[in-house]
Amino acid sequence: MIPEPDILVVGGGLGGVAAALAACRAGRSVVLTEETDWIGGQLTSQAVPPDEHPWVEQFGTTAAYRRLREGIRQYYRQWYPLRAEAAALTDLNPGAGRVSKLCHEPRVALAVLEGMLAPHRAAGRLTVLTEHRPVAAEADNDVVRAVTLEDLRDGSRRTVPARYVLDATETGELLHLAGVEHVNGAESRAEFDEPHAPDQAQPGNQQGITVCFALSHHEGEDHTIDRPADYDFWRDYKPDFWPGPLLGFEAPDPRTLEPVPRTFEPNPDLDPLAVSADQSADAGDKELWGFRRILARKLHTDGAFDSDITLVNWPLNDYWLKPYIGQEAEALREARQLSLSVLYWLQTEAPRTDGGTGFPGLRPRPDVTGTPDGLAKAAYVRESRRIKAVTTVTEHDVSIDLLGPYGRTRHRDSVGVGNYRIDLHPSTGGDGYVDIGSVPFEIPLGALVPRRVRNLLPAGKNLGTTHITNGCYRLHPVEWNVGEVAGALAAHCLAEDVEPHQVQSEDKRFEEFAKVLDRDGVQRHWPDVRGY
Repeated sequence: MIPEPDILVVGGGLGGVAAALAACRAGRSVVLTEETDWIGGQLTSQAVPPDEHPWVEQFGTTAAYRRLREGIRQYYRQWYPLRAEAAALTDLNPGAGRVSKLCHEPRVALAVLEGMLAPHRAAGRLTVLTEHRPVAAEADNDVVRAVTLEDLRDGSRRTVPARYVLDATETGELLHLAGVEHVNGAESRAEFDEPHAPDQAQPGNQQGITVCFALSHHEGEDHTIDRPADYDFWRDYKPDFWPGPLLGFEAPDPRTLEPVPRTFEPNPDLDPLAVSADQSADAGDKELWGFRRILARKLHTDGAFDSDITLVNWPLNDYWLKPYIGQEAEALREARQLSLSVLYWLQTEAPRTDGGTGFPGLRPRPDVTGTPDGLAKAAYVRESRRIKAVTTVTEHDVSIDLLGPYGRTRHRDSVGVGNYRIDLHPSTGGDGYVDIGSVPFEIPLGALVPRRVRNLLPAGKNLGTTHITNGCYRLHPVEWNVGEVAGALAAHCLAEDVEPHQVQSEDKRFEEFAKVLDRDGVQRHWPDVRGY
């Protein structure tokens, strides 16, 4: 029997978990659902180490997000055979990856997130329903009354009413099911005068998805998988905007679009303590093995691990032939075939520095991803449906070219901060990379408030951004910040008997809510730092 909650959070990714935590902290009853059997979304079931801004160790996140990061580090200190000098590091990077100052295994993040939720589950405030997906929503008079969930294990359905409904799904699924006004794909240039927007709106033009996978390498062993069914197609596939075949070590530099060779050397001898992760200085994506490495064997006592573990989320396995939203099953099947084809190519045909071909010692790691084949449980979805919001964040609010490196768009209703380059991967409309500098930005509460519906809030990548600005709003810390604020806002509205539109539009009501965020450690403004 599912209790009727104050707040229903649909989607158990980072935004959904943060929303549930914030609402439970405020004493509200919450039901949190998740389509896979792992909460954590891009950090766990999608197997993506965090992409973060350069100042993440000092400021620029919520206090709860910092607790998550420190919990991950502490897990390694407590349970892993770290070298003493590694264990002593306050800024320990367990994978010594270059994409982030904190690269780690999905299961570790899962354990920490479960720990953060545990006291609320024990208190009876929180019910977590994994392997459940939304299939219908009831709405009338601008209010979402209930959501019907399907149990993916037995096909049974149950309808859950709630006073507030938060959409933390990866694709903004509730926006579609509840008839909430939203946008798919790219807006036209005429709508917001964004320099990088297309002339005409392109709803089907969405960033590509990626099915990530984990690898270790064991020289002298043969872990070659069966030849994937679509291997011949992907082996021959050459995008128009690519310097050669997609399955190859040469790819465009996302920032310059010039062809750049990538290197691939499993288990390099470099001391991982010497690795620096700072994307403002170096994107770090030219050396593939170390780019998203999630376990560095040399951080540990001798012999504890016979290989690093790296996470494959590279130019080679981005999938953009079909939009994911609206064609989920078919796009996912093809994206999985692409990732399996990348793995098979690496094992059999990839050029080696010694003149040979193939790395048969590459071993997929289903034990790391929690799946039979070593592919992630879910696709990494970069772009969601997005609400038509009271405030839409546009390129004019975040672009370094338009604002200058120290420029800012100040929001009277700021409820958080974020920073990342405007990073759009190749899209289903045939666009190549769009990767341009951005400034540290504030998150306006108006971007979390739908224009019409009164009790549904976005709690992830489905807030009021555009196709362009989604490129810097879609990463881990911002998704968490958005979810945390959505959960806090729903709880605050229930406690004060007000609605989100009132909190956003009335200065006095917003000031009261801002005090709640300040008390909870939600940073709402930036110090004087430069964009990149």
